[in-house]
Amino acid sequence: MSAPLGSAPVTAPAEWYRDPVLWPRERQAVFAANWQFLTHESELRQPRSYRADVLAGFPVVAVRGDDGVLRAFHNVCRPRAGPLAKDAGGVCDGYLTCAYHGWKYTLDGRLRSARDFGAAADFDPRQYGLVAIQVAVWRGLVFVCMADNPPSLAAQMAPLDARLGEADWSGLEVALLRHHDLKCNWKTYVENYLEGYHVPAMHPSLDAEIVAEQYCVTVHGKVVLHDAPPRDETAVYDGLWGWVWPNIGINVYSTGLMIERMSPIGHDRTRLDYVYLMPPGEGVSEATLAMSDQVTAEDVWIAERVQENLNAGVYDTGRLSPKHETALAAFQNWVRAAVGV
Repeated sequence: MSAPLGSAPVTAPAEWYRDPVLWPRERQAVFAANWQFLTHESELRQPRSYRADVLAGFPVVAVRGDDGVLRAFHNVCRPRAGPLAKDAGGVCDGYLTCAYHGWKYTLDGRLRSARDFGAAADFDPRQYGLVAIQVAVWRGLVFVCMADNPPSLAAQMAPLDARLGEADWSGLEVALLRHHDLKCNWKTYVENYLEGYHVPAMHPSLDAEIVAEQYCVTVHGKVVLHDAPPRDETAVYDGLWGWVWPNIGINVYSTGLMIERMSPIGHDRTRLDYVYLMPPGEGVSEATLAMSDQVTAEDVWIAERVQENLNAGVYDTGRLSPKHETALAAFQNWVRAAVGV
């Protein structure tokens, strides 16, 4: 059931999208406090395999131990903040070794060796293990959370579970990674994703594939579901888009899916990380990539133009459509509650 959000909510003020002071607060209250998508478990099935990334400014690494347990840590060595994983992923030798000074950690985070450190009476290796973070897997997607007591991932994903039924993505594999850099605040892009109101005007190729008159957006907890029936069986999209607070898009195709992480890299820059997941041995079709690239280019263009106008100082607040933009109102309420603005 859609969240009741009034007849015509007023938008958040333009200052939300241009004030650099908000960014440190958002990093802690929005991103550190909630689940962040890292990768698909196909990248971490083998013992000693690891995956590293930077999520809203937090360097993280997840690694599969020889005991089969998946663990995650801040990708930060304890003495001088060097990186443990220098690249995006691979298979290690059974240890996480700092690239800076060579400190070595076991895959459960314990300090194994402080190379050539010297004698120090007050140095206890047990106090210098890696800083662990929470890790969880949902339908093959690996999430991490910096909070000590994170919200329940299963509970948050329940609306998607109900919508997806028995669909199992754990057997899929990463077929392609793509990245797009935008000159806009992360909220500017997220709000574009949260409504289908702009589809007929901005996305003619997508509009031709779906029955726009039946495009429906509903809010369930902190999940937003977009349902747009495809016109026929040749459509690239399956007619379902899901968005999960605070920044994960799940784009379902007729042959697979694409996870879209809307990664803030500052108050005025956003990076879109696309992870295309397909059955083993199947690549991403040319039709899927063509549609994805076209829609992305159109979204990047409009998000950057909106950001320029938000920065111009001639716009403060506007109105949200009670028919099409209830998810935006919900999103702005979640940001307001988290950050206290």
